[in-house]
Amino acid sequence: MNPNNNSPKALNSIDEVAKHGMLLTDALFEILAAKGIVPGHKVIERIKKNLGVPWKNETVDTFKSGDPNAKVTGIATTMMSTLDVLQRAAAKGDNLIITHEPTFYDHMDTSKELPMGESDPVLTEKRKFIEDHHLIIWRFHDHWHRNTRDGILAGEVHALGWEKYQDATNPYLFTVPETTVGKLSDEIQNKLGIFVMRVVADRDMKVKRVAFSPGASGFHREVGALEIPDVDLLLAGEPREWETVEYVADAIAEGRHKALIILSHIPSEQFGMDECAKWLKTFVTEVPIEFVPTKDPFAPLKPPQK
Repeated sequence: MNPNNNSPKALNSIDEVAKHGMLLTDALFEILAAKGIVPGHKVIERIKKNLGVPWKNETVDTFKSGDPNAKVTGIATTMMSTLDVLQRAAAKGDNLIITHEPTFYDHMDTSKELPMGESDPVLTEKRKFIEDHHLIIWRFHDHWHRNTRDGILAGEVHALGWEKYQDATNPYLFTVPETTVGKLSDEIQNKLGIFVMRVVADRDMKVKRVAFSPGASGFHREVGALEIPDVDLLLAGEPREWETVEYVADAIAEGRHKALIILSHIPSEQFGMDECAKWLKTFVTEVPIEFVPTKDPFAPLKPPQK
């Protein structure tokens, strides 16, 4: 080798090679992004970068299906990636689906709880649709809740128009203008577009102090809210009937000033993923982003025409 050679210095270690490769790769992705080409995993990297909390390795927020390296043509955020949601998203050209809840009927998105496992016909057909339409599915649950401002809560509060009633120290507590349980239930049903409401209460009971527990937050958290002395009513997503529902029924039988309105899981978190779409648009600009709402499963559903 000529000692006077002015060619670039050789890379002498694996770390140097890796660092050099990363710089080249990042530069390539920047060029592609400038041309409107962004792969799925780069969108997720931006999400992690723009969150207000550190990323935790133990999480359900992972890719569930599809090729993370594939080009994103459009992004759909949704509360639950039902087949109906996937069909509507694919028809609009969206191939990156960011879902809050599971796709495959299990918290960890495995088929272990299905008696037929991967042979289950409903699961098989859903997987086939995902593969045939080259969809990339990524779940965004834990960190959207953990963010500096709980994204799910923020979207729901906005949909209800309750920002002005929100407690300054506990964002899950609200002081609303005094009304009755029945009137409040009707108002919420209209604002969130819920097909059927379930109410455990005297509908004529006056309420003012409300606690909100979206999703399936569990008995401990739900009853913890009801134990707050001045809380009149708990607004819950998906409580168990033999836990929170029974607890409130017993409280009423004891003459306590308590009430429960059950929204069901989807409408209790749905608008949080609309909020997610709005947030994504602030740092992902190369592709269309839209919120695809999940249909209320308790409203009449019709099978496709054969």
